[in-house]
Amino acid sequence: IGTGGRDLSDKVGAITVKDAIVALENHEPTDVICVISKPPAKEVRDEVVQLLQSISKPVVAIFLGEKPEAHEGKVYLAHTLEETARIAVDLANEEPVKANYFERVATPDVPQLAEDKVVKGLYSGGTLAAEAGMLISEALNLEGLVKQEGYILHSHGYDVIDLGDDIYTQGKPHPMIDPEVRIKKIEDYAQDEQTGVILFDVVLGYGAHADMVGALLPAIEAAQQTAQAADRALYFVATVCGTEKDPQNYQEAVNRLKAAGVYVAPSNAQAVQLALALKGATLSEADKAVNDYTGSKVEVPTVSEKVMELLTTKPRIINVGLQSFNESILQYGGKTEQFNWRPRANGNKKMIRILDALEEFDEKITAENQAVTDKIKNAQPFLIDVVPAKSVIAELNESQKTLLHAGPPIQWSEMTGPMQGSCIGAALFERWAKDEDEARRLLESGEVRFMPCHHVQAVGPMGGITSGNMPVFVVENRLVGNKAYCILNEGIGKVLRFGAYSQEVIDRLDWIKDVLGPTIAKALQLTEEGINLNVLIARSITMGDEFHQRNIAASLNFLKEIAPLIIQTEIDEKQKYEVIKFLADTDQFFLNIMMATGKAIVDGARVDAKGTIVTTMTRNGVNFGVRVAQTEDQWHTAPVNTPKGLYFTGFTEADGNPDIGDSAITETVGVGAMAMVAAPGVTRFVGAGGFEDALETSNEMAKICFGHNPTFSIPTWDFQGTCLGIDIRKVVETGITPIINTGIAHKEAGVGQVGAGTVRAPLGCFENALTAYAKDLGIDVD
Repeated sequence: IGTGGRDLSDKVGAITVKDAIVALENHEPTDVICVISKPPAKEVRDEVVQLLQSISKPVVAIFLGEKPEAHEGKVYLAHTLEETARIAVDLANEEPVKANYFERVATPDVPQLAEDKVVKGLYSGGTLAAEAGMLISEALNLEGLVKQEGYILHSHGYDVIDLGDDIYTQGKPHPMIDPEVRIKKIEDYAQDEQTGVILFDVVLGYGAHADMVGALLPAIEAAQQTAQAADRALYFVATVCGTEKDPQNYQEAVNRLKAAGVYVAPSNAQAVQLALALKGATLSEADKAVNDYTGSKVEVPTVSEKVMELLTTKPRIINVGLQSFNESILQYGGKTEQFNWRPRANGNKKMIRILDALEEFDEKITAENQAVTDKIKNAQPFLIDVVPAKSVIAELNESQKTLLHAGPPIQWSEMTGPMQGSCIGAALFERWAKDEDEARRLLESGEVRFMPCHHVQAVGPMGGITSGNMPVFVVENRLVGNKAYCILNEGIGKVLRFGAYSQEVIDRLDWIKDVLGPTIAKALQLTEEGINLNVLIARSITMGDEFHQRNIAASLNFLKEIAPLIIQTEIDEKQKYEVIKFLADTDQFFLNIMMATGKAIVDGARVDAKGTIVTTMTRNGVNFGVRVAQTEDQWHTAPVNTPKGLYFTGFTEADGNPDIGDSAITETVGVGAMAMVAAPGVTRFVGAGGFEDALETSNEMAKICFGHNPTFSIPTWDFQGTCLGIDIRKVVETGITPIINTGIAHKEAGVGQVGAGTVRAPLGCFENALTAYAKDLGIDVD
């Protein structure tokens, strides 16, 4: 019986454990009963032991945190999970219980860690974490187990964390399913010079990650390289919890970990013993005698028919977890119903109070949101020109050197590698510096001002770096009369937007400035009103584009519009050919036009706006920022996530930079990943499945939006319009955050793009926005 984290608390009083004990006492196939409990309340623990002493079957019990000196009567009290299992097997085989089951592990022939080095434990659940924390604390005379912010042990630099604690799983998948939190912790601990051993578990089984070892190995290998580069020892010790019959294959998991230099022990207790041995510390176990039980016994309650039914019939299950949990149940003849439920606002009491208070304003908010979304769907974006950025953005025409960047405000020292690389490239392009070293000194000096693109009616892809001499598209929203700007797409290969700054990159930027931009500008001057982008977008979405990761139809439709105009211009024939060839070869060329379009649409909708509709989503590699109609220019931020997806050959998730770029403006106006169903082919490219997954994504996104935009109808979605108006109330209430299609930049400057995938916006920025909105209405949010 695994008791869970709360059943043996004072409040619960072991209700279900007692039911289970009585049921197993009456269950004929059960020969031995095992009770495994996290640290219990003492009175409740004693009640459970009293009941165990009163039944007829042999019992093994472990109350983690206790170190029993002897067995009591018929209840064998174990210290570790391994001892629990060994006693149970001996009892089941009618073998005598041994006085001691401790086995000393062989210490690897490696240099012993220094005295100041510590062990860090990263566990996917509380039971193994509690055992590890208990054993480390006992061996080193630390301060014992705690339960604070996920820590089970937090003493003198020694940490053991239960990553399955509520603080890590609220609104997120459990770490047995999603390795993201553990990967981040491995990266953090690897940077800590005090860390000598990272101790962790890998849990196999149905419903667990299909390849947790494969998911963790890149982070482990990167951590080993970090330590090696710093000339210090860093050991990884693991225990694999599973069997040969688990779908992930126990022996294969063990072998792959060992091949990567991880020490793998056959039990958690032995893994802890091995981790301590690497720094010269030891564990030991004293022999245990069997003492008479001197307490009273109780009359065993009548067994529950319902509990017995659970033990004697195939399970009938209502699954409120992942759909994949059903597969093994059905495989073995069980019955299951999927119920997609989640608590309101993920159980966040503060958010629930705010949502309750906002219900009083529902009619007002609905009317305000209607006004904003009407402006979005009635927008009239036209591509009218291509001009140097400094000619339309005054801040780039001032005496102080200025660079625009993607995302909410950020300074040079905070920027991640690809954004810094883009800044270096821009400094070289503007001839502010002769080489990389001079550019870095300039950028570090404070002489260059950094400003979000969004603050000056602009947007930029990935790093978003925009300087004065870079040409920008000019898109005019004729519903309101506002304009928006975005730099031109550089094509494929090494490009500035992903942080590359080689001479090849600078040469291409010069060509865009001198040839591509002016050529398109002259072509647009031959039109009467520019290019009607609503028409072009509506046509292209029926041809399989979603306008973030797939723009091939829109790019070709744009070429169809612009090529005849280019032919008519009085430009050198060779240049005409170069431009038309570049446009034909650049499948993603329209993305930057779409970004300027999205910016023109939302900026028009933001004029005198109120309500809860999101008008900006963007990322700078550190923070994800949103702006909302009601709170105008105020940024609401939270740390960005790292994209999940497919990596180019030679690169892994460990190489990926956290989410970055203004291109989430596409999702803000309802395309991109919001319109995944329009471009099911994209799901394979970003590692997100097939058509059913695309349909599921768009249906999910519709749940957090105000309505649909009939301007852009999607044939593969029964001609429904694209999603219209992300509503922060719905995001917070459902816990569903916008999903974004994105390229993945290498985390180091100068490398460039290494993959493509999807990423979720962090819930925190929407919660912050909702809090600010409620305050603006005079609601007490504390």
